[in-house]
Amino acid sequence: MLEVSPSDQYLRASADTPLLDLYAAVPAGLYLPFPPLELPGGLGGLVSRGGFAQTFFFGSEVLGLTFIAPSGRRVVAGGRTVKNVQGYDLTRPFVGSFGRLGQAETITLRLRPGLISAHHARPGTLADAQDSRARFVWQHGDTLHAFHFGHVREVETVMQAFGGEPVTAALDYRPLFPGGMGVGEGGPLRDRRFGWADGGQVPEVPALFARVAASL
Repeated sequence: MLEVSPSDQYLRASADTPLLDLYAAVPAGLYLPFPPLELPGGLGGLVSRGGFAQTFFFGSEVLGLTFIAPSGRRVVAGGRTVKNVQGYDLTRPFVGSFGRLGQAETITLRLRPGLISAHHARPGTLADAQDSRARFVWQHGDTLHAFHFGHVREVETVMQAFGGEPVTAALDYRPLFPGGMGVGEGGPLRDRRFGWADGGQVPEVPALFARVAASL
C-alpha cells in the first residue's frame, strides 16, 4: 500500500515499503523526513529506530500509524493531518521505540516542500559538522555526508558551508547490516544520536515506558 497526497502533503505506506520506493513515489517539490538512501527494515524499521541522520525532531514528521501491540491488539494512532489526535497520543512514543510498543503495519509521514535538494560528501567526522545547518548529517566510515532541501539560495549556502563533492548515486546501506541495524560502537554508520552497528543492541527503556507497552 502506497498513497501520496501532494495537496495535503502526506504519504501513507505499508511499513515494509523500501525507503527508495517512497522517494520514487513523491512528486517533485516535496520531500520526505529522511535522506534518499536505503536502510534495513524499510519504512517500519526507520520509524522504529526514530529516523536516521535528521537534525530535527523526527517524531513530529510521523502523523499517524497502525501497529500490532505485543498483546496482539491492533492499534490505530494519529491520522493524516497534524491536528488529528484524540485521547492519548501513541504516535510519538512509538517513534524510536525499537519495537517495544509493537510492529508497525502502516505509517503516515508529513511531506515538506522544497525547490531543490543537494547531497554532498567529504572526508571527516560528525565532530567536524557540529555547526552544519543541513537537515541530515551522517558519517559512513571516514566519510561525512550532508543532505538538504529547501529554497535555492538556502540550499546553496548550506552546502557551500559544508563543502565536499556532490553525490548523485543512491546509497544502499542494507548490505552493511546482515544481522540487523542496532545501536553499537564501532559500526559503519553514525548520526548525531547513535552509532549504528550490525546486530547492535536495542536501547533500554524507562520503567514507565515498559508499563505503557505492557498495557497495550
